[in-house]
Amino acid sequence: MVQSLPTQTNKYMEDNSTLNNLQTTLQAAKTGAAIYDSSDWGKILVGDRDRLRFLHNQSTADFEKRQAGEGCDTVFVTSTARTIDLATGLILDNEVLLIVSPNRREYLFNWLDKYIFFADRVTLKDVTASLASFTLMGDESSAILERWGCPNLTELTQSSHKLYHVDGIEVRIAIGTELGLPGYRLIVNRSDSAALQQALTNLGAVILGEDAWECLRIAQGRPKPDAELTEDYNPLEVGLWQTISFSKGCYIGQETIARLNTYKGVKQYLWGVKLAGAVAVGTMMTVDGEKVGVLTSCSEIDGEIRGLGYVRSKAGGVGLKVMVGDVDGEIISLPFVRHEYPI
Repeated sequence: MVQSLPTQTNKYMEDNSTLNNLQTTLQAAKTGAAIYDSSDWGKILVGDRDRLRFLHNQSTADFEKRQAGEGCDTVFVTSTARTIDLATGLILDNEVLLIVSPNRREYLFNWLDKYIFFADRVTLKDVTASLASFTLMGDESSAILERWGCPNLTELTQSSHKLYHVDGIEVRIAIGTELGLPGYRLIVNRSDSAALQQALTNLGAVILGEDAWECLRIAQGRPKPDAELTEDYNPLEVGLWQTISFSKGCYIGQETIARLNTYKGVKQYLWGVKLAGAVAVGTMMTVDGEKVGVLTSCSEIDGEIRGLGYVRSKAGGVGLKVMVGDVDGEIISLPFVRHEYPI
């Protein structure tokens, strides 16, 4: 059953001056540089000898092939392959730093702890309170970090990470952003967070607030818990194929995911929706009066009302005309997700 979700239409719709500031910030996140404080995202250190095998068995990504300095996105799912959270793992020398959604930190910590058995050499530590994190995104983000004192960033591969020491700050920089936009994740001690943000804004980065982040999230198609990531949907319906290894061994939810892939059994997909007006999330999408999906997020982006929603695969995809309640809508593609079965 689809969960009831709160309306997420953006408060900036009613304030033209603030809307202009929002649009300027959104533009900086694409063609300039914008910094988003993601310190409230959960951070869990997974340690000891069996850490890679443990995460390998508990999520969709292949952790056992990863080396220190690498990273990957992964999905935690239930035994029936329903989504819990989309997370990122950064492989350190003796630990894995797991970055999870803010409202999934405590749940995932307890969930992982439940699966540590007597013979497992695995430790868990919640370090959210001691580590701050930022996302620096936009075409100028590399130039800003290099001017700050972090050279050769463009030589690093996607999802890899490296430790730098600049102006007395120890900062781990990971290549890529949560939104799939060009940029970096920066992780520092909480005590250095203000100094880091000040240094980057002094070099030209614009601060990105929560409302702007939500706009970008919807525009890119990044799913979030309690909206697109719920126990109503599996990772293939979400379009998170890039987070799933189909060649590794068993893991929680693997049987269901493998069967859906083998028999091409995905019955609905996450799409973007361009809307003629604001609509409350949870509103049904119809074609000729027949229900074909549901709206899960909605906001104003670059002067347009945009949303995310699930649509039955048999109804169609990009270009499909729908009614969302009594508002006209059209299905559009999303940069962050994809819906093609792997070859």
